Amino acid sequence: MVTDSNVTSCGFGSSDLRLPDELRGPLLLHLQTLRGRYLQRGWAGRVGFGTRPAVIVIDLARYWLDPGQQIGSSLDAVVLATRRVLDAARAASLPIFFTTFAHDPAEPPSPHDQKLRFQFPAEAAELFELDPRLNRQPTEKVIRKRYASAFKDTNLHTMLTALGIDTLIVTGVSTSHCVYATCRDATDSFRVIVPREAVGERCELMHEVFLLDIDIDLADVTDVDEVVHRLVTVQQPTA
Repeated sequence: MVTDSNVTSCGFGSSDLRLPDELRGPLLLHLQTLRGRYLQRGWAGRVGFGTRPAVIVIDLARYWLDPGQQIGSSLDAVVLATRRVLDAARAASLPIFFTTFAHDPAEPPSPHDQKLRFQFPAEAAELFELDPRLNRQPTEKVIRKRYASAFKDTNLHTMLTALGIDTLIVTGVSTSHCVYATCRDATDSFRVIVPREAVGERCELMHEVFLLDIDIDLADVTDVDEVVHRLVTVQQPTA
């Protein structure tokens, strides 16, 4: 619970996009109050875990993790929390998916490209390789996507349903963009769980607001410790 205004920052993101210290405590307290008011109106119910979970890791590659990149920021805490989830999922032999950007310099421009003018070097492919700390295994699928949602114009939904998945654990970046969009597209077909410490982004305010929105409307935002505990104890049904 937030009790005063001397609350530290979320521990990740870009220094120039963090909340001013004097605003952080009051803002977090207000968001906590808002959640309570939504609860009174019947929102923010719990979907819980099903019996066949899978994990998806959104965009944890150098382009987003290197503060020297155009939209990169310091997100080590998110990577390490995600690795905890991955370790538990691997121990339970659960399906794991990763996403990254399908960079193609020959891709025709879209109107949306006017919103964010990407500044890619001539050889940009290496920027979208997964962070080695994730220890991605050869059997873990990498989905290269062009859009925010991991579902849009990919076969992710088909793969999940073929595996009989009923619960999708969403980790990675960014809370207000690709994580949010993936949760939005997943929620009508799957129970969605978001490990709180395993998602993040460059902007502290956007992270806090969208994480609340996810918890109210789309997914169960749950502490990593609880998610890991559930994965450690999961029993895979016999096929």
